[in-house]
Amino acid sequence: MNFLIILLSVLGLIALIQLVRVFEITGKLRGNNQDDIDFQENKLRAKLWLLFGIAYFGFFIWLAWEYGDDLLPVAASEHGAVIDNVLNFNWVILIIAFVLTHVLLFYFASKYYWKPNHKADFITHSTKLELIWTTFPAIVLAVIVIYGLSAWNDITDDAPEDSINIELYSKQFAWVARYAGEDNKLGEANYNFIGGSNQLGLITPETIQERKSSLEDEVINIEANLANAPEGGAKEEELQENLDKKKRQLAKIKTYERQNEVDPFVNADDDKIVNMEFHIPVDQPVNFQFRSQDVIHSAYMPHFRAQMNCVPGAKTRFHFTPTITTEEMREKTGNDEFNYLLYCNKICGAAHYNMQMTIVVESQEDYEKWLSEQSTFTSVETAQSREEEKEVSEEEVLAEKN
Repeated sequence: MNFLIILLSVLGLIALIQLVRVFEITGKLRGNNQDDIDFQENKLRAKLWLLFGIAYFGFFIWLAWEYGDDLLPVAASEHGAVIDNVLNFNWVILIIAFVLTHVLLFYFASKYYWKPNHKADFITHSTKLELIWTTFPAIVLAVIVIYGLSAWNDITDDAPEDSINIELYSKQFAWVARYAGEDNKLGEANYNFIGGSNQLGLITPETIQERKSSLEDEVINIEANLANAPEGGAKEEELQENLDKKKRQLAKIKTYERQNEVDPFVNADDDKIVNMEFHIPVDQPVNFQFRSQDVIHSAYMPHFRAQMNCVPGAKTRFHFTPTITTEEMREKTGNDEFNYLLYCNKICGAAHYNMQMTIVVESQEDYEKWLSEQSTFTSVETAQSREEEKEVSEEEVLAEKN
């Protein structure tokens, strides 16, 4: 199929070249000089340029009228309105420049076409013109930059003290939300603690001991396997490398253990972790903290005009105040199934398209009711531990029977 398309394209090009050649030959046979400029043809082209310009602007006006409202979704945050104002201000300047330059373009093309016995002026330099087209754009650009920076500084200012603290944790290929507990402080976390039910690597006195015991068991098992591995082989090298890694992790865990004795890691005990969807109250500032488990993701919430990269090993932040509830937005859009969504705006792997999470904006009362129904991290950990103990007990009973 590709070969056929290429062949037809080549044949079409050859045919076009031959047609041009035939046109040149017939012109010579008729005694026409191809280099001569025909005044009537030029005049016709000038009029056609003018008609094209009118159609061009007509099409532009239609596009703006038809699709202008679809440029961005409705802004649903306080700073979203500010960003839209900055964008609209830039659009006004761009459209003025666009219209002015194209009006001049079409006017000059239709007015100053070639005419017999007319010689164009050859102007090599104009200080006045250079001053105008350097100074005026510089002033306009300065206004854009100052206005934009002023808005950006307001948007990226410190979050209000009464903000709700929420962490959005990214991993291939899902989002997890974590809410600060009664103290409104998110607990500390570290990748060395990730495992089992502790999917975010939260640090508490219990997770320190659990992770320490788990790593000590792993070290013992690796040392036993290493003792039985053939000397000088690839297996021994792999086991030794893994052993060194586990020992480094264990040393870090013991560092946290010593810190815990001085200043206990208790802030994560009452943190609440949710999947699939998270809720935020309307007209209440929300301070988001972003982390990533594996690669760079990008938290993107278009209706709130918010986007922030999630970088492994680092914490990034962004705050905003939602202004329109989910129900109100459904009424605005006329879509009863509308939902705010959190996307990943970085291509993070094969299942990147799965990285979506529903955002529910609701009243303060509904938000507090929903949040009270969510389990704390400690309660989930305790339930998980009991389940594991139950499974171990059942396995021991079965082993005794056998």
